Amino acid sequence: MNLRDDFRNLTGPETSTLMSNGCTCDDWYLVKVKDGFDPGKCANVIFSGDIRLGVFNEPFIDESGVNIRSGIRNARLHNCTIGSNVIINNIGDYIANYNIEDKVVIKNCGIIRTEGNSTFGNGTTVNVLNETGGRAVKIWDRLSAHEAYIIALYRHRHEAVRIIEKMVDDYSLSHSSGRGTIGQNSRIFNSGNIRNVKFGPFSHVEGAITLNEGSVNSCEADPVFIGPGVIMEHFIVCSGSTVTESTLIDKCFIGQGCVLAKQYSAENSLFFANCGGYHGEACSIFAGPYTVTHHKSTLLIAGIFSFMNAGSGSNQSNHMYKLGPIHQGIMERGSKTTSDSYLLWPARIGPYTLIMGRHYKNMDTSSLPFSYLIESNDESILVPGINLRSVGTIRDAQKWPIRDTRKDPYKIDQVNFNLLSPYTIHKMFEGRELLRKLKSESSPGTTSFTYNSMKITGPSLERGIELYQTGINKFLGNSLIKRLEKCEFRTNKELQHRLAPDQLHGKGEWVDLAGLIAPKKDVNKLLDDVESGMIASVEVLAQEFIRLHNSYYDWEWTWVCERLEEEVGIYVNKLTAEDVIGIVEKWGKSVIELDNLLYEDARKEFTLSSMTGFGIDGGDEVKKLDFEQVRGEFESNSVVAAIQEHIKQKTSLGDELIKRMKRIL
Repeated sequence: MNLRDDFRNLTGPETSTLMSNGCTCDDWYLVKVKDGFDPGKCANVIFSGDIRLGVFNEPFIDESGVNIRSGIRNARLHNCTIGSNVIINNIGDYIANYNIEDKVVIKNCGIIRTEGNSTFGNGTTVNVLNETGGRAVKIWDRLSAHEAYIIALYRHRHEAVRIIEKMVDDYSLSHSSGRGTIGQNSRIFNSGNIRNVKFGPFSHVEGAITLNEGSVNSCEADPVFIGPGVIMEHFIVCSGSTVTESTLIDKCFIGQGCVLAKQYSAENSLFFANCGGYHGEACSIFAGPYTVTHHKSTLLIAGIFSFMNAGSGSNQSNHMYKLGPIHQGIMERGSKTTSDSYLLWPARIGPYTLIMGRHYKNMDTSSLPFSYLIESNDESILVPGINLRSVGTIRDAQKWPIRDTRKDPYKIDQVNFNLLSPYTIHKMFEGRELLRKLKSESSPGTTSFTYNSMKITGPSLERGIELYQTGINKFLGNSLIKRLEKCEFRTNKELQHRLAPDQLHGKGEWVDLAGLIAPKKDVNKLLDDVESGMIASVEVLAQEFIRLHNSYYDWEWTWVCERLEEEVGIYVNKLTAEDVIGIVEKWGKSVIELDNLLYEDARKEFTLSSMTGFGIDGGDEVKKLDFEQVRGEFESNSVVAAIQEHIKQKTSLGDELIKRMKRIL
């Protein structure tokens, strides 16, 4: 709705009523109203500049059922357009240069104004990863984790990055204005200083101290809440997010479905879908989807994370007291830190790695995913692949989709939740070969190995090779079974026709663009299109990321075909029913082996030692009964039940495919 349409001049009686109600204006001719305007709904208001007033004929009913009549009381308005059924009460200073849409409620606030021309946070430079600015990202209303990833980390594609930054500048310029907006049905209560902030529909602000230079991109489907004690400067916060409880924000982008609360402090940082920050501090971090930190003593600094949970006291160092804070860290998806962990940047941690203890050397475990990195006597010990058998890893993978709180129909971040994918399985291939090479290049009988300043024991190395092979078998078998499901074959030729890939997309290495998993070749092609001008705006770029995400399963099979040919030594279009049976049998063994390992890992949570602290005034039997009342019985635990059901389902799937294959033999 255009708030400036269909306004007329005040009538003489209307002006008289306003004046009798304590309203003043230097020039009443500059005050325009809609037909149906009731001057009795305005009292003790100072008008100045161009003013447009709507119709105030419907009350606002709050959550407690209290009925508040619409209108303007005890306020000063300058150059404002006010929609219909708005409530503005008790403004300590003034509201200036704002379009206030229908059904907005503003009560007990200090000052709300737009000064000069503002982009409302768009175009703000955020010095992410490198505090000195070497990887700065310019933010805009719908910045995705994937776009930010390319801007921050693809500096080798400097021309593409330059063009994307220019697109952001163009968007920011097109959205600059000398007037702010407070979207319909928004509520702003008990807040102090609001300057150059754009509020989307259904925004809810209560008790904020300072909001300066930003956008609150709320929507009806998923409102934004900004709560008591908050100070935010140079920011964008997206739909469904909450910033509350004295949180301090400076130069930050806060994506959809995030919660920053309980005195959290963040500067020069990016937070994407469903991140959570409580108590602690963030400085120059790239928090990809589902990065969560809960504890007061936790500092995340100069690192990129995603699907990450930071334990209490987690810390990193991003400078060596020589050239300043120039070092960065990469923790790939799914990594975790335990309490009091420490990492010295620069470092790179492979996917789904658990960090325990304090590590004072520059670690690189990027080719050894699903590992434990443990400190023992100031030495860094790596246990490759062991996290594949951790029930906690499976529980995390199950909970992430469930914890997607985004209700906005438009999802900015394209999130792939798959635990096993061409990205992580490629890492397993690398890890398997790396461990084999370490073993082959060492003397017979070697009991420990050194890799990138880390120690790997002989048994851990052997077990790592086995676990990576098991993970590879499971993923390749899963994909093969999916490809052949619900298909009947009479001959090997029909089978081979189905197995042949449908396209060339998907070959080679895949990358994780902070949640979006895609072939590296297609990402490079996208950047080529940016450089050639085929992608000419941030909106079109966003659509390209959606296309990459939606193509995942179509392209995955092409990648699997390459890997199957490596593992089996036969071209996919030459595989016979007998070959397929062999692959499925190996897959079935791997699936059951992994599930049994997970089952036994879960059982540890139900041993007598795990019941310590239960049954406070009784013996072992009381302890067991108390534990079962609180935690439940082992067999009825939801994760345990899911593992058992998974074994049944996968066994049935494998048996069914083998049965179909035998019809060809």
